[in-house]
Amino acid sequence: MSTVGWMIVFCEIAFWIVIILGLVARYIFKLKRLGMFFLALTPLIDLILLITAGIDLYRGAVASTAHGIAAVYIGVSIAFGKSMIEWADQRFQYYVTKQGEKPKKRYGMDYAKHYFRGWVKHLIAYIIGAGLLVGLIFWIDTPSKTEAFNGIIQIWSIVLVVDLLIAISNFIWPTKEKAPSA
Repeated sequence: MSTVGWMIVFCEIAFWIVIILGLVARYIFKLKRLGMFFLALTPLIDLILLITAGIDLYRGAVASTAHGIAAVYIGVSIAFGKSMIEWADQRFQYYVTKQGEKPKKRYGMDYAKHYFRGWVKHLIAYIIGAGLLVGLIFWIDTPSKTEAFNGIIQIWSIVLVVDLLIAISNFIWPTKEKAPSA
C-alpha cells in the first residue's frame, strides 16, 4: 500500500481515537476543556492527510485511487464530521455514562426527512471531494497521471444518485416500526 493509503488508515484511526479521548475526558474525567481540545483536533487530521497527498503528488507521483480516496475522505469528514461527533457523543453518554436519552430509532416521515438531510450532507461531501479532485486534475494537467480521479468521480456520482433514489423512496414507502414479537 502507498504512503497515502497508509495515511488514510492512520487518519481514520486517529479521528476515532481523538473523539473517544474527547468523550472520555468530557464525561468520565469531567474535563470539558480537554475534551473540547481533543474534539477540535479532528480538522487537523484532515489537514495532515491533505498535506501528505499534496506533497506526494507534487513530488511527481501518479495519482492513484488512494489519492482520490483521500479527497473523498476529506469531503466526507468536512460534511459529516460534526454529525459523526454528535452521534458518538449521544451514544457515549447513554451507553457508557448511563446519562441522557436513549438514541431513538426513526420511522416513517421522520426517518425519511433524517435520511434526506443525510443525503444533503452527502451532496456537500461530493461537492468538496469532487471539487478537490477536479482541482487536482487541472493542477497536475497531465491526463495520464490523473486517470484514477476521473474514475472515482464517476463512481461517486453514481453512488450519489443511488443515495438520492433511496432518499426519495423513503418518502414514497416510509419505514414502519416493527410490531413487538409475541
